[in-house]
Amino acid sequence: MKKIIIPGAAAAVFGLLIALGPLYIFKVCSSGCSCCSDMPPCNFTANAELGLGFVIAALGLCMILFTNVQTHFGLALGIFFSGIVALFVPHVLIGGCALTSMACHRIAFPALTVITVLLLAASAAYIIYIAVKKKAAD
Repeated sequence: MKKIIIPGAAAAVFGLLIALGPLYIFKVCSSGCSCCSDMPPCNFTANAELGLGFVIAALGLCMILFTNVQTHFGLALGIFFSGIVALFVPHVLIGGCALTSMACHRIAFPALTVITVLLLAASAAYIIYIAVKKKAAD
């Protein structure tokens, strides 16, 4: 298989946006927010997204390095399922502050949702592309 860089690079960029976004680009609430006591739950969400984003970025970089079709298929599946977990973290698993007027609900979570949905759509399209291409080769 010819070396394809675009899907891996896109996954790495989306992974870095998921990882670093809530902490540096579209920040979650600070530790002294008015709605929560010590540490707002959105900080825990940001930490979880940091780990998931780096996993997605690492899978994207592995996709650049390896050229085997089955390896690309497996890495794309890993990116897709990691993206599902990254989507569930702010909305279902951990959540954010109680007040919907806080920065986590106004800025960080919508941005994470858009980035993660784009990642899911791109990885699903690449999975389908690999499956169709493999089916045509057989």
